[in-house]
Amino acid sequence: MPPFGSARPVAYADGMDADEWERQVASLWDDAAISDETRIARMRELAASAPHPALGAFELGGAYDSAGREAEAEAEYAAAAGLAEVDPSRAAQRVIQHASTLRNLGRIDEAIGMLRSAPPHPEVGAAPAVFLALALHSAGRVDEALQVAIQAIEPTLPRYRRSVRAYAAALTAAAE
Repeated sequence: MPPFGSARPVAYADGMDADEWERQVASLWDDAAISDETRIARMRELAASAPHPALGAFELGGAYDSAGREAEAEAEYAAAAGLAEVDPSRAAQRVIQHASTLRNLGRIDEAIGMLRSAPPHPEVGAAPAVFLALALHSAGRVDEALQVAIQAIEPTLPRYRRSVRAYAAALTAAAE
């Protein structure tokens, strides 16, 4: 499928179209044999030829993130802020990855805010709530963290949903 609603694949200066770019990104992520530094270097090249700058920044941010280089990952995730207009699926992933990186950098309140405002997307399911629970736990808000985690799981339960909802609500009711 052509990218971004265009009638034909878009060709870039290096001759690569958007579909080929996607294949190369996927291949790079699938290659478990390469080092983090090699993945970063190759992703930097791919990011430079991305169909949209936000796509390249997101993927490069992920490469830094997977290598444990949170400060560099955070800068790339911030640069990918316009991703929702280009790729809603990746934008949903970006919120989680960016917030997780912020949490790892000690910017917990920012992570919590980002995750609380994360729009739902089927690609990530309940993951924003799980990462929100982790951020709340990191902030020392353990009852609220447990509540969020339980609320994320509750819709999937075949039974006891009403009871679980009530128990989750009770976790923070005393603090209010």
